[in-house]
Amino acid sequence: MAKKENNYEEQFEDLIEESDQKLHVPKELPVLMLRDIVVFPYMVVPLFVGRDKSKNAVDHSLSSHRMILLLTQKSAEVEDPKKDDVFEIGTVALIMRMLKLPDGRIRILAQGLVRAKVESLHEDKPFFTAKVQVLHDPDGTDKSIEIEALVRNVRTGLDKASALGKNIPPEVMIIAANVEEPGRLADLTAANLELKVLEGQEIHIFHMLSE
Repeated sequence: MAKKENNYEEQFEDLIEESDQKLHVPKELPVLMLRDIVVFPYMVVPLFVGRDKSKNAVDHSLSSHRMILLLTQKSAEVEDPKKDDVFEIGTVALIMRMLKLPDGRIRILAQGLVRAKVESLHEDKPFFTAKVQVLHDPDGTDKSIEIEALVRNVRTGLDKASALGKNIPPEVMIIAANVEEPGRLADLTAANLELKVLEGQEIHIFHMLSE
């Protein structure tokens, strides 16, 4: 992986700048269904894509706005997932890079932008599309004592996890120490913990309820 891809802090700062410029998310997006991972906003992740519908969704995204909706399957064993086989809350991501592999798969580098809920899912194209409702985090300007305490606890927990040998990049620790928005800190933390799919989806649901 290239050095630029490893520069998590630079990518995170670029994403914050883009988000602050009121990034426009289309109402309808191509969908990429993931087997065993939950992607969060501000997360940078390589994804391997092999199914024809998924590759078509990536191609459409790259030929238009480069955005794609990442939805996680309820069961990784389902080979041809439908609407009821995926969770309704996912993450809108930006496809930063794409590489075609010799075995026919493609590899993309995706950067989570914002959480979104599926309003309707359609299969009338060579790929899935979804009409989405963007779920914005609270602006964080009105912090209660409880929220400030939770923020401190999250930072302390990250420090302890790192001290106990958890492989958390030093750049992430620096960012976590300086991020003020509780939602961003929560997503950054979740992205660097080995969460199971259901645990990751619970975080999505919590953000939706706190809107």
